[in-house]
Amino acid sequence: MKVILADVLGYCMGVRRAVESAESALEKYSDRQVFSLGPLIHNRTALELLAGKGLGILEEKDISGITPGSVVIIRAHGVAPSVIDCLEKKECIIINATCPRVMASQKNARKYAALDFTIILAGDKNHGEVTGIAGYAGNSFVLLQNDEEAKDYIRTLNGEKKAVLLSQTTFSPLEFERISKTVSSGINGVLVMNTICPATKERQDALLRLCPQVDGVLVVGGKNSANTKRLLQTAKEHCAEAELIETADEIPERFFSMQTVGITAGASTPDDVIKAVQKTLECGRKV
Repeated sequence: MKVILADVLGYCMGVRRAVESAESALEKYSDRQVFSLGPLIHNRTALELLAGKGLGILEEKDISGITPGSVVIIRAHGVAPSVIDCLEKKECIIINATCPRVMASQKNARKYAALDFTIILAGDKNHGEVTGIAGYAGNSFVLLQNDEEAKDYIRTLNGEKKAVLLSQTTFSPLEFERISKTVSSGINGVLVMNTICPATKERQDALLRLCPQVDGVLVVGGKNSANTKRLLQTAKEHCAEAELIETADEIPERFFSMQTVGITAGASTPDDVIKAVQKTLECGRKV
């Protein structure tokens, strides 16, 4: 069997930075409780490894009950400023691992809200990044998940409106383009800021280059990861066989009979997990 890796796959800059921040904190603050605020990344294997090293997961609703002086890592998705305030009141040591691209969107939301703009965000409801940016926009926030919602929103408007359109960094580029056209047609002079991370498009483009070369594609990543799910959707559209797996143990048997298998991976997938999938395929059996 021949195994071909996509030329761009696995950890993005923001996720790698968050994981490295957690590993550093566990080493530096070995005498304290160390938490990530919510699951650090969308990958079960990586979370289990970090848990084994002592990283706990803290939910926002439980902040009031933690020990003062605990270490709390803000994950790449970021959080609303009100959450930071709560952590500061508990005298926590805060390690802000918010992705710089997400941080830029937070700053823009705050800036334009202060200028009396409506902050429109193209994104997925309840995604951590969206919730955080909404906190910086305050009452000026509008979320649009797809073009149909954009059309419905435009129909509700009366008169002139100052608005800026941002995007969740992992949002679908195609859907953002549709939303942008609809919003621009309904709001004169809307400021459009495409804040989709290039890493998302780079992985999609690499997958498109990979698909014609292989009989099947394995998408390695967390089943609750938005960017991984989109990779799977693209793989299914452009390859005869495609499956999403979290570990090498989940490789479907039919892939072992293929001549050429491609591997791509979501932005939260550790290098070791990708290598294990590759090695298992090359061995011709699960090890």
